[in-house]
Amino acid sequence: MNLSVLTLFAVFALIAVRKIGHFNIRIWQSMTCGALAVLATGEISGLDALKAIDFNVMLFLFGMFVVGQALVDSGYLYALAYHLFNWMTSVPQLVCGILFGAALSSALLMNDTLAIIGTPLVLRLAREHNINSTLLLLTLAYAITIGSVMGPIGNPQNFLIASQGGLPAPFLTFFKALTIPTLLNLIATYLMLRLFYRQQFIAAMPPTHNPVKLLDKKLAKLAQISIFLLIGLITLNIILSTVHSTMQLKLSHIAILAALPPILFSPARLNLLKSLDWSTLLFFCCHVGVNVQRLANRHHAATG
Repeated sequence: MNLSVLTLFAVFALIAVRKIGHFNIRIWQSMTCGALAVLATGEISGLDALKAIDFNVMLFLFGMFVVGQALVDSGYLYALAYHLFNWMTSVPQLVCGILFGAALSSALLMNDTLAIIGTPLVLRLAREHNINSTLLLLTLAYAITIGSVMGPIGNPQNFLIASQGGLPAPFLTFFKALTIPTLLNLIATYLMLRLFYRQQFIAAMPPTHNPVKLLDKKLAKLAQISIFLLIGLITLNIILSTVHSTMQLKLSHIAILAALPPILFSPARLNLLKSLDWSTLLFFCCHVGVNVQRLANRHHAATG
């Protein structure tokens, strides 16, 4: 067994354990240590490591994270959630709203982004409405995992398939093939949540929603423009694919264009960039530490 395979198993073990003694180990730290280990031992060269990083994916993730962070920092996310949820007067309605709303959003905003911006939102809803936080967190987790399946930008894996698989119309291809299975899984998820948390669905107090004020009105407007840009560019891409146009927008370009308004025009752009989930971006950069076995095997096969 070569060193790259041992490193692979070590990284997976650290991700599974998450704790050694009094030290908590985060996923990005495990992945970074694995990447540094294979670089230090010469299992992969620095040039091959750079080639293994898909910078198209990194640009896409960066753009989506900027849009998501702008929604959170401006308070627009919570204000939008208030307008969406304020008509719901029961726990079943609220769970359905989170489940299907987050699923649809994750297909457009990517599940990593939704996990980052959605977690504080559902915790706030659970606290304000005296609902079991585990129920709402599980609802969010299932929603963004299942919902991301039906969109080419729903998760990094789908994005890799869409960008490198040569799909002529990625949005239409994913939507046509995966919308119905996604909806069926969401319905099954709701029924399972209702089964395992039936006391919450029956005995919990009806939610009462409190109005939310924007934290940064200018950034909120820019975040709103980013959302409109994202949806508009995705719609344009679908139209271009439908008419078989030779002009196509790359998915990474859509994300970057959507991220430009808060980056270029917000006075709080530096704080916005500082608040990004850089550890997740580092995780994807260091993902080469997990995939290095493939490169190492190629090297060994080429050298005999």
